Amino acid sequence: MGPGPAVAEVRHAVRADLADLAAGDLVLVACSGGADSLAVAAAAAFVAPRLGLRAGGVTVDHGLQPGSGTRAAQVAVLLGQLGLNPVRNIAVAVPGSGAGPEADARNARYRALDTAVSEAGAVAVLLGHTLDDQAETVLLGLARGSGGRSLAGMPARRGPYRRPLLAVRRAATAAACAELGLEPWHDPHNADFRFARARVRHQALPALEAALGPGVAEALARTAGQLRADAACLDDLAFAESGQLRGDCSASEGLAAGWLGELPAAIRTRVLRDAALLAGCPPGALTAGHIDRIDALVTGWRGQRWVDLPGGVRARRRDGKVWFTSTAPDQPVPGEAQGG
Repeated sequence: MGPGPAVAEVRHAVRADLADLAAGDLVLVACSGGADSLAVAAAAAFVAPRLGLRAGGVTVDHGLQPGSGTRAAQVAVLLGQLGLNPVRNIAVAVPGSGAGPEADARNARYRALDTAVSEAGAVAVLLGHTLDDQAETVLLGLARGSGGRSLAGMPARRGPYRRPLLAVRRAATAAACAELGLEPWHDPHNADFRFARARVRHQALPALEAALGPGVAEALARTAGQLRADAACLDDLAFAESGQLRGDCSASEGLAAGWLGELPAAIRTRVLRDAALLAGCPPGALTAGHIDRIDALVTGWRGQRWVDLPGGVRARRRDGKVWFTSTAPDQPVPGEAQGG
């Protein structure tokens, strides 16, 4: 007897995502123990050997909930039982950065995954985000006024990270676990209305479905795909324009306000964002509002003060240039001569 329809759907998605890898490559699955990532782990354990690949697993203990260490250990054991090897259980500290608990946990998790990739020599990491997660991401970005980059949602691939289930509904991953006899962990944060994503998942999206009819999640995910193609084109154009940033000149030479002002707005804001990231802003904490205030140093200059950014970075205009510097008190002010 073959697999159930949900198992087959998840396996098909994972197989298609891994088809470009070479025999012997190691793929890691990031697994929290929830239904989405557990379904991906089970699918990778089945599919990878049949493609000549090796499949391992990683679970990250954020230490944010009682019993998280015990649960992470249980997830690691389960990943081994599925046939994944190697399996890593990584405990991380989640320092507050001002970006919010969800962003702080996500940044800590990706740092741990980056370490696991490097140490294991893996070529890819599979993540369990589904079509529903994509729809929630787009709706959150829309509500926050985060701009096209956020509305473009999560990419199917970025660096070693891959999301094979972005066309698969969350209901399918739960069904796949049931068909395999796996009992996923249910994260209480997913039902905690203190978190915006939980409110979107359990209140906003159902309300939209009730008002507009079925298919809202699919439409939001489809919109993300369309916007992502547009965003990728604009990113490429901005990258070509900002060649000077690749030499990290933003801190030492500044960006000429005249040159910035001549760029189309969609390109200029991307150049400014890249400069802020190069100066040390955490990507997850830098919002469209921050970029708008930096952009005003170019397009609405009236002698206003600097703009403080996440990560201890400050943007200011001086001597006809926009500078990105540290807010540390011992850092020199750009454009001023220093003694010594």
